[in-house]
Amino acid sequence: MWRLTCSKGGDPDLVSLNDFGGRQVWEYDPDAGTKEERGAVEAAKKAFTTKRHERPHSNDSLLRLQRYKEKGYSGTKIKPPPKSDVVESSTAPSKKGVEASLRRGIDFYQVLQDEDGHWPGDYGGPMFLMPGLVITCYVSGVLDEVFPPAAKEATIRYLHNHQNTDGGYGLHIEGHSTMFGTVLTYVTLRLLGEDAGSDCLAPAQKWILDRGGAVMIPSWGKFWLAVLGCYSWDGLNPMPPEMWLLPYKWNPLHPGRFWCHCRMVYLPMSYVYGVRGTSKHTAIPHMLRTELFCTSYDKVDWNKSRNQCAAEDLYYPHPLLQDILWWSLYKAEGVLLRSPLRRWACREVMKHVHYEDENTRYIDIGPVNKVVNMLCCFLEDPQSEAFRKHIPRIKDYLWVAEDGMKMQGYNGSQLWDTTFAVQALAATPLAEAEYADCLRKAHRYVDISQVRDDAPSSSTFYRHISKGAWPFSSRDHGWPISDCSSEGLKAALTLAAMDPAKVGAPLDAARLYDCVNVILSYQNAGGGWATYENTRSYAFLEKINPAETFGDIMIDYSYVECSSACLTALGMFREKYPLHRAAEIAKSIDRGKKFLLSIQRDDGSWYGSWGVCFTYAAWFGVDGLVAAGEDWRSCWAIKRACAFLLEHQRADGGWGESYLSCQDKVYSQLPEEEGSHVVNTAWALLALIKGGQAERDQAPLHAAARCLMRMQEESGDWPQQHISGVFNRNCMITYANYRNIFPIWALGEYMHALGH
Repeated sequence: MWRLTCSKGGDPDLVSLNDFGGRQVWEYDPDAGTKEERGAVEAAKKAFTTKRHERPHSNDSLLRLQRYKEKGYSGTKIKPPPKSDVVESSTAPSKKGVEASLRRGIDFYQVLQDEDGHWPGDYGGPMFLMPGLVITCYVSGVLDEVFPPAAKEATIRYLHNHQNTDGGYGLHIEGHSTMFGTVLTYVTLRLLGEDAGSDCLAPAQKWILDRGGAVMIPSWGKFWLAVLGCYSWDGLNPMPPEMWLLPYKWNPLHPGRFWCHCRMVYLPMSYVYGVRGTSKHTAIPHMLRTELFCTSYDKVDWNKSRNQCAAEDLYYPHPLLQDILWWSLYKAEGVLLRSPLRRWACREVMKHVHYEDENTRYIDIGPVNKVVNMLCCFLEDPQSEAFRKHIPRIKDYLWVAEDGMKMQGYNGSQLWDTTFAVQALAATPLAEAEYADCLRKAHRYVDISQVRDDAPSSSTFYRHISKGAWPFSSRDHGWPISDCSSEGLKAALTLAAMDPAKVGAPLDAARLYDCVNVILSYQNAGGGWATYENTRSYAFLEKINPAETFGDIMIDYSYVECSSACLTALGMFREKYPLHRAAEIAKSIDRGKKFLLSIQRDDGSWYGSWGVCFTYAAWFGVDGLVAAGEDWRSCWAIKRACAFLLEHQRADGGWGESYLSCQDKVYSQLPEEEGSHVVNTAWALLALIKGGQAERDQAPLHAAARCLMRMQEESGDWPQQHISGVFNRNCMITYANYRNIFPIWALGEYMHALGH
């Protein structure tokens, strides 16, 4: 049986800055569990497979079943609200009923909390991550080490469960079938031992061949096929490592100016491309050459295939300028390959790869560069310590649920979820009195996760300052982010306002000052805030975005979510420490407010880049304006934002927004027959409350609160519905804890708004 362990090392190659705080690892123990527990797990697995096409999300049932056992939880003792409080109505539910719903929700949610203070949860969704890991393990000869039989079985089960009805696979678990998802999943299953022609692979192969074969896969897929040896490197647009030898100063095209996720993917890719790193294991790749192409492999026109991409995958078509650029570099590659300049460039790239590995304890910024960095270390020296150190950190990215084993989009969302959970609990009238132990644990995690030092030689390796910031996941990961730092600061300030005898001593003011320094440093010239760094170049770089599947990846743009988080954090800090850098903070808040106003659409909405989508952004937008001193009575932007939300409130009182809003950039409703979405409803309710709706017309708030209470399950949990996270405009990702955090937060704020 699979078991989750947290905050543990257990391997001599592992290094940690905080005794592995927040580390999440699933381990298989064939002897674990009673007969009843194993039966419950099997029932959950079977239930998912039966309904996988109508409900592609796991319920995170394995985590829940494990926590029930560990904490002796058999259900909340709090009776549910009376039916009169949850039927559809625009009248207020009773105070007692709302409190009952909150207690039931918090009783359940605290069961999921780990002893180190964070809340574990599924952060999967993308389908293109696991294939890169499996290919890298196969090429480097550690496939059986990383994927012993139980892990192989769980991974295969996951891939079977998420096959679409047409035989293909999407970019993410809710997406339509794509060549990227289908080819890479086909390859992965073959490497894991599945026979061609199986019930799963036969329709997948047909889907591929019916649409032109593997030559139609997008550029990232071409890269992985070339690494495996079933695609020619001549069929890729160049990724020259010589880019890293160009001068940085005055050069807007230098990769050090790219958005960090973009540059940290193309950095190791350029090394692999530069040395033509290809598998020496040929048996399966040679079979794939006959299975994935519509013509014989030796007759493929590789030059033509460089720019071919299936229509199902093409989110960002290459402009003519990019085609001319790639053609020029393609012609130059014959001179550069195996030249002294190429060897110099590859050595320089590896300096950056090793720096990234060492400064993230071999976790790396994300799952794609994690496995490509690992591949680089193997290609440089298969016996190297650097390569071996990568292997135990692979587990940090793997999550197991009833749908199988998946590779997550990060090593988790631990700090992010914990900061939101703190604020959600604090918004209720119950937190300090009834759930102090839960808050004390969360306080500990906020404490141990703060980044305490700048990365060494940061300017040489294009890193922003870090001291005082908070990361998205864990301190060992360590990449600071503007909104994570801001939410960390708000959580710390929220806890500092409570009784230290109950929730623990507050963080030293000096540490909060360090965080404010980072937040101020993140602000861009236009007044907004980006993610990990300042915007370092210009939007015209999107003209050379080589990834046909993703949009707006070349530079770090300012976002409504990051900007609002920073504004609200600075505003909250200013209330506690009014004299610290007062003039700078005042100026920063004013500039941030102007930025939020400048990006609001004419219909009152903001576009959300990190959550689905307009409901998510509305909460941040309104919250940021209020934190900057605006009031709904005098601020037309807040009124417009609230009006936009009310226009999309559904008959059942809630909101239900589809992920299609993200990719199409137009509000898209979920089908009415599916009912409203818990998380969208909570975001909209939070935005309306912050926007003063309780002082204008409370009926929409009552209807939304009733909707949230009605959707709560018998256990106190809320249902896992459609996907609620997004990145790069076009790929969706799971935030399993959102379904618990935001209903609690919204109902808590609702009670305050009604004077309860």
